[in-house]
Amino acid sequence: MSKIGRKPIEVPEGVEVRISGNKILVKGPKGSLDLDFHQDVEVKLAEKEIRVTVKRDTKQTRALWGLTRMLIANMIEGVTKGFEKQLELQGVGYRMSVQGKKLSLALGFSHPVEVEIPEDIEVKVEKNILTISGVDKQKVGQVAASIRALKKVEPYKGKGFRYVGEVVRKKAGKKAVGAEK
Repeated sequence: MSKIGRKPIEVPEGVEVRISGNKILVKGPKGSLDLDFHQDVEVKLAEKEIRVTVKRDTKQTRALWGLTRMLIANMIEGVTKGFEKQLELQGVGYRMSVQGKKLSLALGFSHPVEVEIPEDIEVKVEKNILTISGVDKQKVGQVAASIRALKKVEPYKGKGFRYVGEVVRKKAGKKAVGAEK
């Protein structure tokens, strides 16, 4: 039995949940999200909590049970609090700025790199910290990962994008070996 799947999901005040067929719609103060779930998973709304159960017990449905429950819980957290990822840019001459719906980056290449920001994602730049926020956890994480992939932290000097709080192990460079003549 799924330990995650059997926990009920509390619906806080100000959040509206609608279930129709295999689709759930969650509306809250920060926005709205919807999810199409598998037909072998059953989602029931009772008073102020959501319960997820499986229709038949197979290995696949047990896996989908916990997954569906966590996706719905993340949707509710997203429309109430929102999600946020922070990236830190380190390196001499590396800069970033937001211009409308584009993020302009100077990453040591011969040209500036421009990244389109999706509609429901908000991006802020303060000094060398890039804050990505939105209601959809998956989309926030994907945007952060794609920006980080443009210039990952290199292991010798530590230049590039890293998540705030991420520890990067540095490698030792070339060492001068004593002259043996």
